Amino acid sequence: MGRVLRGYLATATCARLADDGMAVSVTLLALHRTGSAAQGAAVLAAWMAPHAVAAPLTGALAARARGAGAAFHVAALALFAAAIAGVALTLGRAPVPVVLAVAALGGCCGPMVTGGLSSLLAGLVPGTGARARAYALDAATYNAAGIAAPAAVTATAGVWGAGPAMGTLAVSAAGAAGLATTLRAPRPAGGAVPKAAPDAGTRTGTAPDAGETEGAGDGPRPTADRNLRCRGLSALWRELLGGLRVLWEIPALRGITAATSLAFVGIGGLAPAAVLLADERGYPGGGGVLLTVLAAGALAGALGAARRGAGVSDVRLAAVCLVGTGAALLGAAASAPYPLCVVLFCLAGLCDGPLLAATLRIRADHAPPAVRTQVFTLGAGLKTTAASAGAALTAAAASALSPAQLLAVLAAFQLAGGVLLRGIDSSVRPGQLPEQSGS
Repeated sequence: MGRVLRGYLATATCARLADDGMAVSVTLLALHRTGSAAQGAAVLAAWMAPHAVAAPLTGALAARARGAGAAFHVAALALFAAAIAGVALTLGRAPVPVVLAVAALGGCCGPMVTGGLSSLLAGLVPGTGARARAYALDAATYNAAGIAAPAAVTATAGVWGAGPAMGTLAVSAAGAAGLATTLRAPRPAGGAVPKAAPDAGTRTGTAPDAGETEGAGDGPRPTADRNLRCRGLSALWRELLGGLRVLWEIPALRGITAATSLAFVGIGGLAPAAVLLADERGYPGGGGVLLTVLAAGALAGALGAARRGAGVSDVRLAAVCLVGTGAALLGAAASAPYPLCVVLFCLAGLCDGPLLAATLRIRADHAPPAVRTQVFTLGAGLKTTAASAGAALTAAAASALSPAQLLAVLAAFQLAGGVLLRGIDSSVRPGQLPEQSGS
């Protein structure tokens, strides 16, 4: 493993530990200071809501700044750390709207912690083989953070209190910002622009036409400034639309985005469903065990994917992973013995682990360099939004369905995503990859 990749993985791990620890930390801090989890739930909603809305804008801005290496990512991570510290200082002490505003500001940086960071790997790790392994290890950082962050927050809160526990998350995010200064993400050679988005990432650096500069000193300066601002906003708007067009027009990107978003509706409701299922099987409190083995299985699957050689295509692998995850969860819903449910949740995690690595590689291989960051942040934002919708739907359906039926419905979303992606696989050809076609 090269020094560049080690530096990236350290950055990503620190950032994602901070992100994954927020749900538990906010809940504990709200309970400690207000005696109720209600304000904590509102703060979490404010933290998560901006992800999908901010994803296109943060991706476009990061693409504009890609000539300066990872400077935009450093700034976003620093703001992310400041927002976590702000929530730690204000929750239960400042007026609720102030706390929600601080949380929303941190949430706007969320897409850079997930998809935004992952988009850097294509520039940091050249070469198809090395990049495939790098994305598998990157996927493992998500799984490792998902396991370690809640446990670390809970342990820290038990020893020093909920406030210091959230403070450690801010320190972790600040550490990620510091580590990100060592990353060097070169600008894509030639500034190639995809046909699907001819204006994306190119218009902001072009010189004005002669007719636009002639006589520029004759008119009022405020008018010229307004014209420049309008041109800048127009170019940014074209870049935003360019990223969305690419996500829609390239079959592999459209398929993986639709399939994983559909699957994440089911993932979003998995935590409460696991708790209810364990209770129904006669193991109150056993839901935590089910979620832990799910996350541990996903980590093992992601690490295993790092050793996978060339063979099955990433699109096909993602489809198999979705079907495998859905089948394992469906089996858990139909199984009465709790120990068998534990085994099947672990199997579901093993199938889910390689899915993220395959998803990241598909985005990197099929997204044109000019809009790659937007594709990553949009994909991450849509999955987060889908998970939030799944959590809301689960809460609404929990009283009408038994735990087993609820888990079966959530498993059906995984199966549907796999079937959807399987249909896309036959339309994807290797020649469509930008790197292989010379772009």
